[in-house]
Amino acid sequence: MNFKPKYSAHLGYLFTEVEFEKRFVLAASSGFSAVEAPSPYAVPATEMAEWLKRIELPYVQFGLKSGNAAAGEKGIAILPNRRAEFKASVAEGLDYAETIGVKMLHAMAGVMPQQQRTNEHQDCYLENLNYAATQAEQRGIQIIVEAMNPVSVPNYYLSTAAESAAVIKQVGHKNIGLLLDIFHTVSVGDDPIATIHQYADIISHIHIADVPNRHEPGSGTIDFTAVRQALAEINYEGFIGCEYTPAGETIAGLNWLKLHC
Repeated sequence: MNFKPKYSAHLGYLFTEVEFEKRFVLAASSGFSAVEAPSPYAVPATEMAEWLKRIELPYVQFGLKSGNAAAGEKGIAILPNRRAEFKASVAEGLDYAETIGVKMLHAMAGVMPQQQRTNEHQDCYLENLNYAATQAEQRGIQIIVEAMNPVSVPNYYLSTAAESAAVIKQVGHKNIGLLLDIFHTVSVGDDPIATIHQYADIISHIHIADVPNRHEPGSGTIDFTAVRQALAEINYEGFIGCEYTPAGETIAGLNWLKLHC
């Protein structure tokens, strides 16, 4: 089985010792095959396109604008009173993605305590995802959704891969895929190997970090050799996004990458 994993440096987590622009250069020189970061909007898209041209790496995915991060917001797609804001974020995200060649946009759901959730929130979420997928399809871009474990991200609307998959099925749009985060999957007690096989047909992107401390692969309890084997078995052709917090300096902790590549 000839499977060569392609690793993407998540620049919201890696190389944070230096300013944002320099992280792209370090990712390229350190052996990564791509880059990603959730919110590039502070950099004009034309300028970002030049950064990518210089390092000759693709930018895999980023997120639609997700509200006020300082206030704890992580997405607005579930909020009925912010439909117009969500639609505006779709237009802006698609324009940016098209300029820099990104093919996947993450539509974050939002934070809402369980006891406050109603059918209206769910209906709004499905409606917004369908709108985003329809608009994105016209530009050859896919919408992706992700679950986040309740310890790391309390009250996030999706906690498990099963919940994400159910939403994708309910929307019923072929242009929505799953961002499967192995760290979040293991953190909620799910088997990552079984999860990869169960949702093979909808997985569009992978994120990795080890459990329990979200450090480098090999620093905790996850068997990443088995994870790579499972991805090979489902013929996964996408990138593996490295969304971990380095235990020390980023470059000092990259021995795992040399071994796996």
